[in-house]
Amino acid sequence: MTGIVSNAARIGLLLSPLLVFGCCNEAPKSGEVLDEAKVAGRSPDSFPASADDYLKAMDRGDALFQNPDPLLPKMDAQEMRDTLNKGRNTWIVWTAGNDRFWDVMTNKTFGTFDLLKTISSYPKTNYGRYNRWKYYGVINEPCFEQASGPDPKHFGLWLDQRRADCPQDPFADEKKYPGVALGARGKNMPVGSFYGEPTGIVGLRLFPNPNFDEAAQKKWDAKRYYDDPKYYLSKDLVRPYRVGMSCGFCHVGPSPIKPPADPENPEWENLSSVVGAQYFWFDRVIVWDAEHNQDNYIFQLLHTQRPGSLDTSLVSTDYINNPRTMNAVYSLGARIEHAKRWGQETLGGGSSNNKQFNDYINEGPLTEFYKKPDTVWTPRVLKDGSDSVGGLGALNRVYINIGLFSEEWLLHFIPFSGGKPISPIDIAVAEKNSNYWKATENQTPAMALFLIQASAPDLLKDAPGGAAHLKDAGAVDRGKTVFANTCARCHSSKLPTDVRVPGLDSEGCNGPNYLACWNKYWDWTKTDEFKQKVQEIVKKPDFLERNYLSSELRVPVTLLQTNACSPLATNAIGGNIWDNFSSTSYKSLPSVGSIMVINPFTGVARPFDMPAGGRGYTRPASLASLWSTAPYLLNNTVGPLDPDAPAGYGTKAYNPNPSVETRMKNFNISIEQMLWPEKREKDPLFPVQAPGVGLIDRTTTRTFVKVPVGYLPPEFSKLRSVLHRLAPALFTAGGSVQLGPIPKGTPVGLISNLKILSETADRAEQAAHIERMVVLLGELKHDLERLGPNPTDDEARKVFSNLSNDMLNLSNCPDFVVNKGHYFGTNFFAEETPLTDNEKKDLIEFLKTM
Repeated sequence: MTGIVSNAARIGLLLSPLLVFGCCNEAPKSGEVLDEAKVAGRSPDSFPASADDYLKAMDRGDALFQNPDPLLPKMDAQEMRDTLNKGRNTWIVWTAGNDRFWDVMTNKTFGTFDLLKTISSYPKTNYGRYNRWKYYGVINEPCFEQASGPDPKHFGLWLDQRRADCPQDPFADEKKYPGVALGARGKNMPVGSFYGEPTGIVGLRLFPNPNFDEAAQKKWDAKRYYDDPKYYLSKDLVRPYRVGMSCGFCHVGPSPIKPPADPENPEWENLSSVVGAQYFWFDRVIVWDAEHNQDNYIFQLLHTQRPGSLDTSLVSTDYINNPRTMNAVYSLGARIEHAKRWGQETLGGGSSNNKQFNDYINEGPLTEFYKKPDTVWTPRVLKDGSDSVGGLGALNRVYINIGLFSEEWLLHFIPFSGGKPISPIDIAVAEKNSNYWKATENQTPAMALFLIQASAPDLLKDAPGGAAHLKDAGAVDRGKTVFANTCARCHSSKLPTDVRVPGLDSEGCNGPNYLACWNKYWDWTKTDEFKQKVQEIVKKPDFLERNYLSSELRVPVTLLQTNACSPLATNAIGGNIWDNFSSTSYKSLPSVGSIMVINPFTGVARPFDMPAGGRGYTRPASLASLWSTAPYLLNNTVGPLDPDAPAGYGTKAYNPNPSVETRMKNFNISIEQMLWPEKREKDPLFPVQAPGVGLIDRTTTRTFVKVPVGYLPPEFSKLRSVLHRLAPALFTAGGSVQLGPIPKGTPVGLISNLKILSETADRAEQAAHIERMVVLLGELKHDLERLGPNPTDDEARKVFSNLSNDMLNLSNCPDFVVNKGHYFGTNFFAEETPLTDNEKKDLIEFLKTM
């Protein structure tokens, strides 16, 4: 089957260069590979978490170690400090051996992605330490300054230099935290620390490359690495260092209540571990030379991931473009407590192998969330509610998703492009063959305790100048009533406890009967009984205290009416990559029914049946610190990131400002678009704003899928002049592959969401699906070739338009409107009487206080 699909991709268009030129060598077998730590003979216990207090100024300073959360086990003051430091250090500097993975990804993306260049400040590029915040949205680590020349201690790379007035990074101490001696390490390269050394960017750590032996060293030329594409765009290039990534890279951000005066040069006290990378430009980080690669379809795909969002299934692709925001981790203690009411999940199969708090803690509240053999009460971490095996399992899974035990993980799929059936990564295999995995399991309990303690909301009243935005107490009081009647049913963890809640307090709701239970609950929330009880709760003085401000319930997308690509994600369904990290109750959820989707060329709506088995639901976001987290919706599409920038988030004028004033400007614009959806941005396809319409992400210029000649088999390079003469539309004069054109204005998801492989196990249906795909690709290729070597965008666009219905029929997610939905309280929501303008304004005043 895979071979047929690959041939289809060869003669077709744009599915992925990895399908065309993927490696054909016999791969190692799943379950038989070891990670580098195990190969080097390192035990899990040889990677102890550091209790160093180097990061003590972060997260409100000493306040972190005061007033322990009720969920924390009993500890004396020093033990608590050491435990929280260990947890934070794991979050910020532990990369679990994933430097190997990110090095591999440079080749898998044909040099498009290169973290070693991302951390550099080479003069001829348009980015460096001086503008990293503005350009990338990443956090410059305090105590560094920009490189003024090549670093002779780092093979001529232009890396940040530590300031002379700062103490040394304690985590880089090779003697205290000895690295993994493998290959060139300990020979012509230092072994280094198992934490690596700092790069000058928070969350990225530098490790000696064990493959950089003496032969590679002789071939290394730092100047050509920066200047010469023929040199650096080669699968044979061995870089002297690999870059590892910690959780902090995507979760550390400027503190909303203590923002830096200059976001390019923050101090540790200006940084929060839990606020999330709200300004992170994923397209620029992944495509290191983004300014000169906008005609690359990979860039266009990533460009749909707005600052502060990313598609976490990008590597283990589900053939769905699905960017989601990097959530702030607020009120985690309250969130975990709330799971005891409606967060029950049933484990089974590989998901039973996830660690639970009971494996590390003998007494206290955290031991109450698991009951042998198969019951867990858990928050649902991912937006589709699929992370449902317990808090520790959710944390451990993230490390795999950022590259832990990549030796095994990458055997279960083809990165980025797909093209073969995905299979689950088994926890049991990781337990047997990965000592980085076991070391991470040992460290995440302390990390969880740190996150519980550090996740207090950032309140506007505590921010500099924040009180000036909190003026109208009368409006706040009236807004509480509006919130109780309209919002609390999904956005409060404090709900009536003096009655048996219809549906949700029934047995067996988190499984096949869930939708029926949800419908009973939803109907009850419309009654006077519910509204009266919730008004009494909301008006209590302590309503916002220890309130997660989300019910954590799974809401059907048929009700939310938001873009369906997130709840259609397949990674956690049975038999897929995260099978071991989702519950059996999740996998048995029923279908929510059908939704309407719109042809992005004609505007004609058509029904789409949502599948069962876990998909079709979204858990409501927390409203904690809502004032500081705009834009909104699950993909950051409602509202601007910078309200003072020119229209269009991709402009060079973009200059994110994490100040309180700018956050409040952003909040006001974004919350108005949420409550007055007619103000949201819309695609030119739609004459007026209306329910279900809005913005469609389209390519911003004519694009191609590109494979540099250095990543092709040697035979292609030798024959490049012949290939260019025979197929000029496919091979450039230099021998690189260039598939296209994809005309400007093409819906990005039209191509990225094509269902390369059928999900069915029925061989006849598989064969029929492949036949339909081959026919579609053949028609697409044929119709584009008929246009000649240089068609206009209008001509090429007509080809795609003519085949759009066929492409939609083969789409995993034919829903392209990205900023629609969540119409509650507006005139776009037909079920209920809309709020008046004054009620919306009162509600906004209350939301500011959260």
